Parts: sequence; C-alpha cells; structure tokens
Amino acid sequence: METLLFFYFIMSFLLTAIIHHKLQPTVHPSGDNAPPTYALIGCLISFYKNRHRLLSWYTDLLSASSTQTVVIRRLGARKTIITANPENVEYMLKTNFVNFPKGKPFTEILNDFLGFGIFNVDGDLWHSQRKLASHQFTSRLLKQHMEVNVKEAVKTKLFPLLDSFAGDIDATVDLQEVLKRLGFDIVCKLSLGFDPLCLGDRSSFSDDVSILKAFDLAGVISAKRAAIPIAAVWKLKKLFGIGSEKVLKDSVTEIHEYVTQIIRKRKENIKKMIIINKSDQNDHDLLTKLIMEGMGEEMIRDMVISFIMAGRDTTSAAMTWLFYALSRNSHVEEKLVTEIRLNFKDDEFDDFKEMKYLQACLCETMRLYPPVSWDSKHAVADDTLPDGTPVTAGDRVTYFPYGMGRMESIWGADRMEFKPERWLELDREVSPYKYPVFQAGPRVCLGKGMANAQMSYVVASMVNRFEMTAVGSGEALYLPSLTAHMGGGFNVSVRRRW
Repeated sequence: METLLFFYFIMSFLLTAIIHHKLQPTVHPSGDNAPPTYALIGCLISFYKNRHRLLSWYTDLLSASSTQTVVIRRLGARKTIITANPENVEYMLKTNFVNFPKGKPFTEILNDFLGFGIFNVDGDLWHSQRKLASHQFTSRLLKQHMEVNVKEAVKTKLFPLLDSFAGDIDATVDLQEVLKRLGFDIVCKLSLGFDPLCLGDRSSFSDDVSILKAFDLAGVISAKRAAIPIAAVWKLKKLFGIGSEKVLKDSVTEIHEYVTQIIRKRKENIKKMIIINKSDQNDHDLLTKLIMEGMGEEMIRDMVISFIMAGRDTTSAAMTWLFYALSRNSHVEEKLVTEIRLNFKDDEFDDFKEMKYLQACLCETMRLYPPVSWDSKHAVADDTLPDGTPVTAGDRVTYFPYGMGRMESIWGADRMEFKPERWLELDREVSPYKYPVFQAGPRVCLGKGMANAQMSYVVASMVNRFEMTAVGSGEALYLPSLTAHMGGGFNVSVRRRW
C-alpha cells in the first residue's frame, strides 16, 4: 500500500509540474487534430486534463478532424486510434473482422467481472457461445418472452408501483432505478428462469437491492480501469487489494456467489427429474440449456453474467434517456401519445414496427445517448484503415457511437437536436456502420430484435397510462460505464394520463 501511494503521489506531482511549465509538444502523431503530444509521456497531459470529460474531448477532436479519426499516444497505454468514420467502422467490424478481435488488453480489463463470457472472448470460444445463445432469439421464443415475462412484469410490478406514486401529488421516483430493476427481473426470468423480485412495491423501493448494487459497482469500476491515465495504477491497487479494486473484488464475489447458487439449485432440480424432457429444450431458459449441454460451472456463470448485463442495462438506459428526451421536447411527446393511443393494444406484440414514430423516437434516443458509448478492438497485424490511417499490430482501435451521433458529416447541422422525424424522412434503413449502437458484422447484437420489442412494449405501456414530469430543468449527465447511465438518476413526478 505504501508503495502504491508513493507511486501515485510522484505521478501526480510530475503531471502538475509538467502542466504548470507548459511544455511544448515534441512529437506529432499521424492523424490531423491530434492532441498535443510529448516525448515519452505522449498526450498524457491533455488526457489527464480531460479525464472527467473524455466523451466530449474525443468528440471535439473527431469533429475537427478531416477524416473523423484521431491518434492518441499516452504513457503506460498502447497507441489508440479513435474513429467516427463509418467506412473505418465497417472495415473493423466486417471487411477485415479477423484482424480486429477484442484482444488481450481489453479482456484483461473486464476479466475479473465478465470472465470468459461472450462479450469478453474471441475466436472459437466466442463462436461456440454465440451459437448456443442464438437459440434464445427465435421468433417463437421472442413472442413467448414478451407474453410471459415482459407483459407480466409490466402489469404486476411496474403499473402498481407507478400507480402508487401517481396517487401522491408530492411524491417523486427515480425512473432510471425503476427501469433498471424491471430490466433485471425480466432478463433473469429469460436467462435463469428465476424471478429475483427486485422491483417490489413502494414500501420497499427505497431499500437498496444488494445484488443490483454489486452489478452497478462492478460495471462502473471495470469501465474506469480503461480511463485511468496510467494503467499501472489500477493494477497496483488490485495487487494490494485497496480502494476501488477491493470494492470490485467484493462486488464480483457477491455476483459469483449469487449466480452460482442459482446454477447449483437448477442442477439439483434437473437431477431430480423436475425438468425431464430434453426434446423440449426450445422451451427452456438459457441456464437450463447450458447445463444440459454439459458446460462447466464457471463457464455457465460467466455466460449468464454477460447475458444479464446486456439484457438489463442496455434497455433500461435507452428507455431512461428516451423519457428524459420527451421531458425536454413536449411536441415529440404529444405526437408519440397520439400514435400510441391510436395503435397500441397491450395484448398484442406484432404491431410495433407499424408504430413508426415510436421506433423513430427509440432510434433518435440511441443516436444521441447510445447505451454503449465506445467499443475497442486490438489489431492482430499491421493494417491501414480506409481513410488512410496506419495501424500497427497491437494498436487499440476504437469506434465511437457517442461521437458518431454528434458528427455533422453524418447527421447534418441539426445533429444535436432530438428530432425523431429524421428517421421518418430516410429513404432506406440506416447503415449499421453509420449507427453502430447494436454493433454490426459478425458480432452484431443477437438480442437486437428482442430488445426493441421489449422497449417498445414497456414505453408504449407507460406513455399510454402515465404522464411523467422531470423534476428540475438542468441538463442530465451522461456517464459512460460498460453501459452508459444518467448521473444522479432521473427523478420524475407521475400522474395518470386520462
């Protein structure tokens, strides 16, 4: 611990000294509009100054770049190429997919939390997990999931909770927390065949749910590892078991114990022949299928954790930001209410694609507030991106959905406006490499259709029944983690919509 503190204070002193002396850059990396870069330390000074606003910093750099690509060099990290260029994104995710896997530097950051789950592996291990997971996303299972899990959760949990707040004129509720708990219950039913009952009634809503807190902490701390100016800092903290790394270890231990207990109980039930007909595997949840495939306990655990993270956080984040956008654009909300009132029937699940304005609102929300703000790959061999940027083996190459949604070259001068109409004016479907919120190419999100159906039903149900008014008029803080969320939550007052 003393060694770590000494190292930390020395580095802080050096950075402060360098910043105050205003050294002149001595190294000019390839790529225009790169930040000031110095010998040995690279752009560590600029990175350190902007560490609390990395998304805006990167977006500014990319907006000023003629290729929408910049090269970042900093002490203690691999050279990073950040791009918002759709041609580069397509090259990485599709054209030369094999040269841009996640890579060991990425998996090292997330290994403690996600282990060997599908989002943290490459090659054969990724292929085998993707094949197994794909069986959960058939049209029949999607309909079954919507009818059994989503509809039930909305009607028996979400509505009663919001009704209780709607009846109290002075009450407010954190809508982000509501949607997180709802998402966790739904994804656990889908993946584990188990309802954790996290979204309870009003009397229990103010209580922390330990397992949700553990997931949140593990996600935030794991993501912060990638943003620390000097990677050696988190590695030393992990070695000595102090600070945020101790919190991460404790959170991951709780998550592992929680999921492992469910796995072992399911195994016991299978042995007792409670689940007896293997020929009906298509009707089983993911956990049961993985056990029947004979996978090891740790691998099942890691797959399930990845599945829960993806299914819970992405949908709840997107819906939170949509309701935030509606609160700031009353004309959009009026149009959406009209469409939902005319078309939505809560017992039917096949009509969402026909609700064009609802789909446009969801797309526009994820353009400006993507659930995953950036995603990195690591080059296996030397390469050159379509815009001419050279890539050296081992380089980190990051595509940047948050920045792409703010590029004038992609979305025009009104790019910062929340304007669902832009999606209705398009002649054809937007390229996933221009709008990579669900990734694209071989690693495109398997649950894209399920996520869209689930969000459409939940949003339509809520808008049809309730008016939600944001408390306060300040701009919300978009915080990137493994999945982006709203800093401080999203407090609203709730009223029944008559």
